[in-house]
Amino acid sequence: MDTKTVSERVRLSRPELAVLVSGIASMGLEILAGRMLAPQFGSSIYTWGGIIGVFLAALSYGYHRGGQRAKTEASNDKMARLFLLTAVYVAVLVFAGDILLRMTSGFPLPSRFASLPAITLLFGPPTYFLGFISPYAAQLSEKEGLGEASGHVYALGTVGSIVGAFATTYLLIPSLSIERIGLVFGLLSVGTALVLFRPRLDRERVFSVVAVTAMLVAAVGSGAVGVAVEGRVVYQTQTPYQELEVIDVDDRRTLYLDGRPHSAMDLDDPSRHVFDYTSYFHLPLLFADDEAEIDRVLFIGGGGFTGPKRFAEEYNVTVDVAEIDPVVIDVAKRYFGVSESPQLRIHNVGGRQYLRETDHTYDLIVLDAYRKDKVPFELTTVEFMRLARDRLSEDGMLFANVISAPSGPASKFYRAQYKTMAQVYPQVYSFPTVDGVNVQNIELVATKNATVVTEAQLRTRNTQRAIGVDLSRELRTYRRTEETGDVPVLRDDKAPVDDLLDPMVGQRYVVGEADEANATATPTSSVVPPVSSVSAAVG
Repeated sequence: MDTKTVSERVRLSRPELAVLVSGIASMGLEILAGRMLAPQFGSSIYTWGGIIGVFLAALSYGYHRGGQRAKTEASNDKMARLFLLTAVYVAVLVFAGDILLRMTSGFPLPSRFASLPAITLLFGPPTYFLGFISPYAAQLSEKEGLGEASGHVYALGTVGSIVGAFATTYLLIPSLSIERIGLVFGLLSVGTALVLFRPRLDRERVFSVVAVTAMLVAAVGSGAVGVAVEGRVVYQTQTPYQELEVIDVDDRRTLYLDGRPHSAMDLDDPSRHVFDYTSYFHLPLLFADDEAEIDRVLFIGGGGFTGPKRFAEEYNVTVDVAEIDPVVIDVAKRYFGVSESPQLRIHNVGGRQYLRETDHTYDLIVLDAYRKDKVPFELTTVEFMRLARDRLSEDGMLFANVISAPSGPASKFYRAQYKTMAQVYPQVYSFPTVDGVNVQNIELVATKNATVVTEAQLRTRNTQRAIGVDLSRELRTYRRTEETGDVPVLRDDKAPVDDLLDPMVGQRYVVGEADEANATATPTSSVVPPVSSVSAAVG
């Protein structure tokens, strides 16, 4: 008869605790890797595929080497030292992660593989160390028989991975910075080592625990090594979706998401369009037969709310905004002068979900949602375009801000988006925002009205209608047809956005900065970073 109490059944042995913690740490570091790599390499399928592959390879090699050594070397003391090595490497990540990312981003690899050196260097070693824990623990297990011991270890490791995944995703990332999350995993490893060393806590072991703890604390206290964005950091945090910073430079305030500028505001003239492309948001007022036809507007994507604020303030319209990130909404209210009112209502929900659930119809839907590097694929497909069409009034319009090139190999995403919209809307027009074939913002206007609106008609309406913005310069890039034979229609079951963006890697992304005093735009540029990612300035 088994006389063990409940507490005795639940209590973990030291090897079992080691396996559980190794699962928590390995999965937590895997999710953290995605957040650390996103600013440099984007969050494409290639980045995440590389993370998963490298972690599995490192764990597998650790299992293999640990299995070879387990019979002769397995001990609580050995596992404690492996946890300390893991914590030391985490301290290196906290202190020098940014500079290591930049050092490894220049390898001459195809763009979809460009993140692999960084993932391997930053996360391969600690994951390899953690891989030793399971075979060592199986060797030390009190279970009878190899099958029972290995099954018990697999179960505990999987439970640890589940805890690490949920705790990192839902607790740590929304609450702490990347550096402090690294500190949590480092201290967890040190604490586990301390338990494994017991009861043999001699001077050498105590010194090693104290030394590694001091390294972790010093790494967090000193801040990360790397080049910071120039300017004064007004606010910085980790959101459930991205890293967020508000930076002031002179009289300009800029919202950075995952290290990329997503919105800007002139502190002296908050309603001014800082980025030139946001002035194109007003084009639908010229496409309407009568500007008064646009009465209800939906913006998908908020950022700094440049477009929604101006529409609500200057036009007799009601504006809804669907913004998925609650921290972006809070920051827009605190630092970018956004106030909800009967004219401006903000909904903390994804754009597609909002369209599925709302019973409202709109005269204009503005699609301006980016996750650092690209439009979320679910907002690019023909199914989404049909959903948006069904929420538009009889003569409603869809306006989409796309980052791509207007022609050449880097234009594939733009032309695929054009082709997809043309499957649903009888007329689609496009307006590149910068001269030449550079990667840039390209604005698409899709209308439910099948009647063609010519450039001449738009110019006449621009002079006759008091819409508050002179769009004569914007209208000169008017285009109504595109060659789309070599690009796919994007669908929910096949939307190869990453492949379509791949030709843009290494090209220069140019965004105009507006000067409303003389109606000109000054282009600024940056190099599109490796791995299918394009920085986006979202208004």
